[in-house]
Amino acid sequence: MNTFSRAFDDIREGFGQRGLWSQLGWQDIKQRYRRSVIGPFWITISQGIIALGLGVLYSTLWDLHVATFLPYIAAGFIVWGFISNCLIEGMETFIVNEGLIKQIRAPLTVYALRTVWRQTLMFAHNLIVVVVVVAIFYSSLDHPYGLRNGICEAGSICHPGLGWYSLTAIPAFLLLAFNAWWVTLLLGIISTRYRDIPQVINALIQLLFYMTPIVWPIDQLHGIRSELVSIVQLNPLYHFVQILRGPLIGQAVNPLNWVVVVGVTVVGWLLAFVAMRGYRARVSYWV
Repeated sequence: MNTFSRAFDDIREGFGQRGLWSQLGWQDIKQRYRRSVIGPFWITISQGIIALGLGVLYSTLWDLHVATFLPYIAAGFIVWGFISNCLIEGMETFIVNEGLIKQIRAPLTVYALRTVWRQTLMFAHNLIVVVVVVAIFYSSLDHPYGLRNGICEAGSICHPGLGWYSLTAIPAFLLLAFNAWWVTLLLGIISTRYRDIPQVINALIQLLFYMTPIVWPIDQLHGIRSELVSIVQLNPLYHFVQILRGPLIGQAVNPLNWVVVVGVTVVGWLLAFVAMRGYRARVSYWV
């Protein structure tokens, strides 16, 4: 019988099997890079090179201060990589685990958390790029602007600087990972049933990358095309990126960013529960 109770039990039991999904995720990393000398750090190096190249290029084209723009683009690139990889690999999570699903009895949540944990490990590696860049340009990032008597000036991008405030990056990432969990469950089920969905979403991810302020600063829209700021704020991925990127580089996070992310979290988990309730038992037949 398909009930919300069984769907909740699957999620609860799957999360409880931390030893299984964490070991599977770690094994994925080791197997992917087992013959490489520096392993997943190749991705870290490539991310650093791309962030450096784009940071220097766009700061020159738009006449931006490289000491603040390079950390902005590096942090945005790393956060976007986590989000996009969770979307892309989340759609395939049950398909690539076909053998395990058919051979052992384990909650479907185990395979979703395997994907999220693997991406978390990759994010931890790539975060080294942000740490290095922030350390190099610390003096520029720690200089606050857009504040008057401790309050953000109207119409300005508030930058309080690095400090204890930067620790809000920790709950921000936990919230991102929590969302990656429901995304993997929901898209994994849909993509297992309809194999064309991954192709559609992959195309959308490419489009959303250019629509999200990753390689271009939203500051540029103020005073030039200020009406576009409202359009950018309709993109939920911008809010997910900003709640984590902001603290990492000392930039203030608008309360609206948190409101949107929390709202998407609630709606997303409701959809995931509905999908788990109705189709959890059919996944083993669809793979």
